[in-house]
Amino acid sequence: MAPERSGMKTFFIIWAGQLLSMLGSGMTGFAIGIWIFKRTGSATQFAMVALAATLPAVLISPLAGALVDRWDRRTVMIVSDIAAACTTLVLAALLWVDCLQLWHILAMTALGSCFGSFQGPAYQASVTMLVPKEHFGRASGLAQMARALGNILSPLLAGALIMFIGLRGIIIIDFATFLFALGTLLAVRIPSPPVSEDAKKLAGSIWRESFQGWTYIRERSGLLAMLILFAMLNFILGMVSALNVPMMLSFTTEARMGAIISMASVGMLIGSIVMSAWGGSQRRVPGIMVNLFFVGLGVAVVGLRAHGMFVIAGYFLAMFCVPLAGGCAQVIWQNKVPADIQGRVFATRGMVSMAMMPVAYLISGPLADRVFTPMLLEGGRLADSVGRVIGVGPGRGIGFMFVLAGLLVSFTVVIAYLNPRLRNVEDELPDMNPDQSAELDQGVQGATEVIA
Repeated sequence: MAPERSGMKTFFIIWAGQLLSMLGSGMTGFAIGIWIFKRTGSATQFAMVALAATLPAVLISPLAGALVDRWDRRTVMIVSDIAAACTTLVLAALLWVDCLQLWHILAMTALGSCFGSFQGPAYQASVTMLVPKEHFGRASGLAQMARALGNILSPLLAGALIMFIGLRGIIIIDFATFLFALGTLLAVRIPSPPVSEDAKKLAGSIWRESFQGWTYIRERSGLLAMLILFAMLNFILGMVSALNVPMMLSFTTEARMGAIISMASVGMLIGSIVMSAWGGSQRRVPGIMVNLFFVGLGVAVVGLRAHGMFVIAGYFLAMFCVPLAGGCAQVIWQNKVPADIQGRVFATRGMVSMAMMPVAYLISGPLADRVFTPMLLEGGRLADSVGRVIGVGPGRGIGFMFVLAGLLVSFTVVIAYLNPRLRNVEDELPDMNPDQSAELDQGVQGATEVIA
């Protein structure tokens, strides 16, 4: 089998497993969100789950990235999937004996976040070794497509199934999808990257290597500027993403909410299909900026009115642009970072870009419950001004937070584009990875073949 075809076949097998696993995890996350909010009615407690899903990954990412570069990446992904499946089983057991509490969910979510901090960088770094360089953009589009399909099908299926099989049944389905993903990883092999000069310079103790991802990024101001931009946008959007379910449940039912989110997520599916077929613009940075600007506008539309059509239209626009922006950014990182240190660099990138999200989750719930919601209830401080535009009543305070967050995202993108280091990063930094298919011709062809 030709090395390029072999590597692509391996990528598609892994991709299929990750797609189904995302679908199962998304169903569980959606169902648990409903379970929590219906029992507490608190946006603050709901946001705590998002915090538990993010903070552990932020803290452990540097160490995880260094270990990913040291260990076999396929093995890392297998162990991570097994561990995540075990956390799902624990939740199912607690629910079965009617002992499930919020702190159980927080604990298992935090553990799953830790395991995900290994799985994510290992998966991203593996793509560089399997996919020919000219197809990096398309591979990123396919990865975004998997997320889009999960976003579409997970709430739709969970919203319908929760009335028939309950949270228990959905968690069992989630566990089955973990097993499928594990099977795809057991069926393939992933080649190890060649040792680069940068890796030799960064070699040392595991603790030293844990911080070398940051050193690599810090020394390249264009990559650092891009990372700071995404970190700022994640903070802004994190303020509202954790409040999506409380806002929508203020004007619709669980089943209808699942249908609304699914229809809105078609935007991400279409955007990812475009990215996977097109591969992205030749000039990646303008592609990132234009699409991020429209992401902000879409988020603002989501909060304008307490009506499903505004949510669908706003999310459709935002989600259509997300895979186009993310795909262009991913190609830059894959080209500018040597393959054998991508584990630690990508882990550091993930850590920094998510670092402010736990803070956003911590303050978003109290801001919604104590500040914005009271201001947009009948007789509230903004009821006769902002309320005339976006409406008043339950959930409208959160809607106003969406409007402000979206406009701030678009403004931040415009300011960031004025930075010449970010604007010219593609030209100022050399590409660090030759076409991997050529290297496979020189001796690692067998390592990429699917095991019969």
